[in-house]
Amino acid sequence: MTIPNITTDQSALLALKSSLILDPNSILVTNWTTRTSVCNWIGVVCGHRHKRVIALNIPSMGLVSTLPPNLGNLSFLVRLNMYNNSFYGHLPEDLAKLRRLKYISVRLNNLGGQMPSWLGSLRNLQILFLGNNSFTGKIPLEIGNLRDLRRLDMEFNQLTDTIPPHIFNISSLELIALSGNGLSGNLLADMCYGVPQLKILYLSWNKLSGEIPPSLQRCSELEEMSLSDNNFTGPITSGFGNLTKLELLYLGKNYIQGSLPSGIGNCTNLKEMSLIYNNFAGSIPQEIGKLHNLEVLDISGNSLSDPIPSSIFNMSTLQSLLLAVNNLSGYLPSNIGDWLPNLRGLYLDGNSLTGVIPNSLSNASKLIDVALASNSFTGYIPDTLGKLELLQVLNFGENNLTSKSSVLEPSLMNCKHLRSLWIGDNPINVILPDTIGNLSYLESLWTGNCGFMGNIPRAIGNLSNLITLDLPNNDLDGKIAPTIGQLEKLQHLNLRSNKLQGSIPNDLCRLRNLVYLFLSGNKLSGSLPACLGNLTSLRTLHVGSNGLTSGIPSTLWKLKDLLNLYLSSNYLSGEISLKIGNLKVVNRIDISRNQLSGDIPSSIGSLQNLVNLSLAHNRFQGLIPPSFASLRSLEFLDLSQNNLSGAIPKTLQQLSYLKYLNLSFNKLEGEIPETGPFANFTAQSFIGNKALCGVPRFQVQPCTSAHHRSKKSIVLVAYILPISAAILLTLVSVIALTRCHKGKTRIPNQENLFPWMASERFSHQQLLRATSGFAECNLIGKGSFSSVYKGALSDGRMVAIKVFDLEMEGSLKSFDVECEVMRNVRHRNLIKVIGSCSNLDFKALVMDYMPSGSLEKWLHNPGYCLDILQRMNIMIDVASALGYLHHGYSTPVVHCDVKPSNVLLDEDMVAHLSDYGIAKLFSKDESTVQTKTMGTIGYIPPEYGSKGIVSTKGDVYSYGVMLLEAFSRKKPTDEMFVEEMSLKQWVNNSLHRASIEVIDADILTNNDEHFVVKEQCIKSIMELALSCCADSPEERVDLKNIIATLEKIKFEFLTIFHEA
Repeated sequence: MTIPNITTDQSALLALKSSLILDPNSILVTNWTTRTSVCNWIGVVCGHRHKRVIALNIPSMGLVSTLPPNLGNLSFLVRLNMYNNSFYGHLPEDLAKLRRLKYISVRLNNLGGQMPSWLGSLRNLQILFLGNNSFTGKIPLEIGNLRDLRRLDMEFNQLTDTIPPHIFNISSLELIALSGNGLSGNLLADMCYGVPQLKILYLSWNKLSGEIPPSLQRCSELEEMSLSDNNFTGPITSGFGNLTKLELLYLGKNYIQGSLPSGIGNCTNLKEMSLIYNNFAGSIPQEIGKLHNLEVLDISGNSLSDPIPSSIFNMSTLQSLLLAVNNLSGYLPSNIGDWLPNLRGLYLDGNSLTGVIPNSLSNASKLIDVALASNSFTGYIPDTLGKLELLQVLNFGENNLTSKSSVLEPSLMNCKHLRSLWIGDNPINVILPDTIGNLSYLESLWTGNCGFMGNIPRAIGNLSNLITLDLPNNDLDGKIAPTIGQLEKLQHLNLRSNKLQGSIPNDLCRLRNLVYLFLSGNKLSGSLPACLGNLTSLRTLHVGSNGLTSGIPSTLWKLKDLLNLYLSSNYLSGEISLKIGNLKVVNRIDISRNQLSGDIPSSIGSLQNLVNLSLAHNRFQGLIPPSFASLRSLEFLDLSQNNLSGAIPKTLQQLSYLKYLNLSFNKLEGEIPETGPFANFTAQSFIGNKALCGVPRFQVQPCTSAHHRSKKSIVLVAYILPISAAILLTLVSVIALTRCHKGKTRIPNQENLFPWMASERFSHQQLLRATSGFAECNLIGKGSFSSVYKGALSDGRMVAIKVFDLEMEGSLKSFDVECEVMRNVRHRNLIKVIGSCSNLDFKALVMDYMPSGSLEKWLHNPGYCLDILQRMNIMIDVASALGYLHHGYSTPVVHCDVKPSNVLLDEDMVAHLSDYGIAKLFSKDESTVQTKTMGTIGYIPPEYGSKGIVSTKGDVYSYGVMLLEAFSRKKPTDEMFVEEMSLKQWVNNSLHRASIEVIDADILTNNDEHFVVKEQCIKSIMELALSCCADSPEERVDLKNIIATLEKIKFEFLTIFHEA
């Protein structure tokens, strides 16, 4: 047996170095060498006496690796600090041999697996920091053996079950941090008796329940306590007043009820107190005014009533006062600003406060945010607000305020740093002054429903930082100020429901960042500017209920990312171009009540995301396009009051989501369909069409026998012919199979490489011509073993040509694997291989070209954006492809490299999974194999990276990471995760605490009209993604359940969204 010495220490550390996958700054790679003494290595400390390694300090180096068991040979180690890296896998059990350890910090890594029980054998431990990892299971009972432990941190993992009572018997404990897990159960009634030195207790963001034990008052040394975001109930007792050393108290987002105890006024060291979103009722006790060190008081979101105690307005240390969303009443004291010299934030919105807003408010000269909205304040907007030189946010909306002057309060225009001004829903009834242009920092201006009169001031064009300009429901007249076109950062422009006249100025076409444009309900005339088609960021265009004339400019159909188009109730004429089919992601189109004519374009049928379509009250003629059967998301269809003729297409019965249909007052004839959504429609949907027939409930004449004869003909065409074709196809397949088996022992060549496809053979020369000699301008992708070029074949077909770099080790195997995979599988969501070119020195695959590019591009390139429904559809497509690879064929295929750059999108935004270069084909009896081939960092499952074990569950893990990425728009390799935590941890920690932080702002913001519906949908998707990313393969959900769950979420989203 080798006696440990400095040489074994060196070997242990070199084993760690050799296991590194990534050392971004090459610190260990270049410094840890045998040319220098171990004791001189960066991060290594040796003892003076034995010259052995006693400390390993390698925090915040961006290291990616598993932890080798060799570290257990550092037998003199006292301190192990690996804080803030990306170590993954398990904590090796060999570390249990390090009996001298006093300090362990592996916080902010990606370590996982069961929380190890052997930690309890490290009897000298004083500091144990395991927070911000992915440890699972229970907190080991053996932790109670660590009698010298002072600081215990297991925050933000995936721990479950109850907190072991033994922890509260470690008398030396000063810190217990278990926030951000899934811990449940009640707190011990006598939890404080065994931890007399406890100073910090963090248990937030768990599932703890029951009442908060009154015995907590015995933790007399407590300085910080956070129990927020749990399920605690019952009252808090006045005994809390015994915690006289308490500085931070967080009890928010529970179900605590009763009144606020007056004894809390004895906690005179308190600096921050947050009790938000509980069920506290009654009055705020006057005794809170005794907290002369308090800086933050947040009791928002309760049911507190009665006036605000005057003592609160005498707390000179107060910096933030948050009492929003309660039932508080009464007046604000006239001297409110005189005794709050340090106040920076005042949030009293959502109460029942009355009276005037005191002029003395401006004496609180450090104020930055003031929110008094949704109360019943009356009187004038204070004319002293201009003194608040630091003011950035002012929200007086939804009150009964007016202005002393004939223009909006002039003193406001002196608040030079104002970023948000929200004064909507007040009867101000004045003119917007030109001086509003002085507010050059302003980002958001909301003045809806204020009775503003006169013109929009030209000086508004000086607000160069403006992002939101919201002036709806006023009495503004005159023309739209052309200077609005100078607002280069503007994303939201809402001028609806005013009295604006004249034409829509071309100047608006300069707003290249505009996302929402609302001009409906005015008196605008002239034509729609053709240049609106250049606003490629536009998602919503509302110009309905005006007097617009002429045709719809064809340039409008270039807005391929448009989600909502409302042109109704104008005088638009002419025909709709077939190019309307370019609006691939559109959800709602309303062009009703115009003078449009001609046929309804069949290209509308390609709008797969369309939910609401109204073409009513126009002059359309011809047939209802049969292509409408492809509108798989359609819920609302109104074609009434036109001149449509012919039969109602039977294929509309396939529209399973259709809830509303109006075909009334046309010239339709023939039988009304009865099944599918038609089973729920009434006669009102078909009234005014004299030649329709059908069942009695539609109140039309019964269909004649002649019609039934034609129906039999339809049956012959629709059913008999397809059956005959299927039989013929089966015979052809049998012949192909027979030939395939006969040639089974031959080496694959161009003739038998793709027996399941109409494979084409291409020469090297053909591919050279198609790509202009593989020109750089045609290069559209590059991988480890190959490059992909866009090409045009001689017959005009656009293709993607994947050329393998045969000089790269592994490229030939990659080519063979892709051939083998494509030889065995075929699915609508897998990339289709058209043919190949295989010479001794050149190998390439020719595939369908995907014009919309990769999911990677749509998620991370500037100027690209996907809505919620598109992201759902794409991820359902990918799951379908993986489901087929895993379960749809006799030989399971594991992709091994599922990531956004390998998901390609066709012109209809249908997803196709590509790149099988490192895929693994299983035999019928195999469920796992081992490999040395790596996938892509960030998407590699733990068992793949640590042990090389590949299974279908590994693809599920990678899919889960990609699902998180799709809805957070954060890459798993983002810098923020290298420095702090993984994508999975970040989402898991924030999803139920502050979901808006992890959801892509392009699909959800706090002021979203349908915030609740969208948030619930995305949270459900992210919860599914987290279940895909479980550390243990056995705990991961299977693909069949993934697809079913996503389809259910999508259906519920569409249903609820429509109702909303």
